[in-house]
Amino acid sequence: MSHAPASEEITPDELYQAIRRGRPPLILDVRNADECANWAIEGLPAKGLVNIPYFMFLEDEAGCLERLPSAPEMAVVCAKGGSSAFVAALLAQHGICARNLRGGMIAWGDLHVSTGVTSAADAPVRLFQINRVGKRCLSYVIVSNDEALVIDPARHLDWYTSLAQEQRARLTRVIDTHLHADHLSGGPAFARSLGIPYHIRLDDAAGARFPYHGLEDGTRLALGSSVVEIIAIHTPGHTPGSTSLLVNEQYLLTGDTLFVGGLGRPDLGDKAEEWARLLYHTLFDRMASLSDDVLILPAHYSDDMEMRHDGIVARQLGDARQKNPVFQRRSEQAFLEYVLNHLPPQPAVYAEIRRANLGLIVFDAEHAMEAELGPNQCGTTLSPK
Repeated sequence: MSHAPASEEITPDELYQAIRRGRPPLILDVRNADECANWAIEGLPAKGLVNIPYFMFLEDEAGCLERLPSAPEMAVVCAKGGSSAFVAALLAQHGICARNLRGGMIAWGDLHVSTGVTSAADAPVRLFQINRVGKRCLSYVIVSNDEALVIDPARHLDWYTSLAQEQRARLTRVIDTHLHADHLSGGPAFARSLGIPYHIRLDDAAGARFPYHGLEDGTRLALGSSVVEIIAIHTPGHTPGSTSLLVNEQYLLTGDTLFVGGLGRPDLGDKAEEWARLLYHTLFDRMASLSDDVLILPAHYSDDMEMRHDGIVARQLGDARQKNPVFQRRSEQAFLEYVLNHLPPQPAVYAEIRRANLGLIVFDAEHAMEAELGPNQCGTTLSPK
């Protein structure tokens, strides 16, 4: 096999910013077709991605080149960045402007982008949404004075410690709104490494092999100064212990209970109908007293249509009550039928990830990376958005 020279690279962040600007390169995905179909770069225009597996370039280089559409620039993608580097360099030999995605889809899945939800840099409360773009997972950092807390962190802790340092704040506590299934939580490791409290509701943490503090209904969490009031609201359904956090009666961090365009799937504990009933009462009873002006900030999103022009995934509760289809099924039976008929297949690895998030099993770095490959599937498939 001939060896192509080293290719130029594009970083995951550079690719994300190009997508956000509406000027992405053509994506050439050289993984096998099933891998590409399961999880690929998203947010692209129509015909913005072409899939030609790496082995086909080895077997029929000329034929693959003929199949490539004309584009001013290409980004070549594989799982880890090795095969795509070869193909990108090969394309460059033929005068095609092609750059290799550094680190491949694994690096894309690990990219975190931080955006301020609150506008003023000197505001008494600063709330940041951290978007793990490739997984469409969202976590949060709240800062007041010189203290910060983290909500639903991923296992890549450096993103959060760096943000806290930039804000000249020390991390004082970490919270999981529920027991996560699609990704490994960084919460327990955060608490252990920094010696700070880890909070999760008992319903979800029973049997955990690490210390935790309860997050019971009505719990008020202090942060920095009295100008911040964070209230835990038990909002079960996605999991029995799912908890939303109301910050200063303005922001509702809903975890996986309520999304911008859907809601959390109720079948992860194999009790779909029972947990769906909990979801119904969460939406129509427990959340009924919350103002329409409250801003929903979820832990996941399904596509870029749920993202505002400023890059933040959010929606006012009143708008969700009007447009999110789950709110249009007012009777309990109609709600149950609708939700239970919109459940995608549950990935088999989710049960293993839940056990890991209780400390019952430990993943090494390679196993953790493999377990998190692919998009999140924590929500019901609902439309319209």
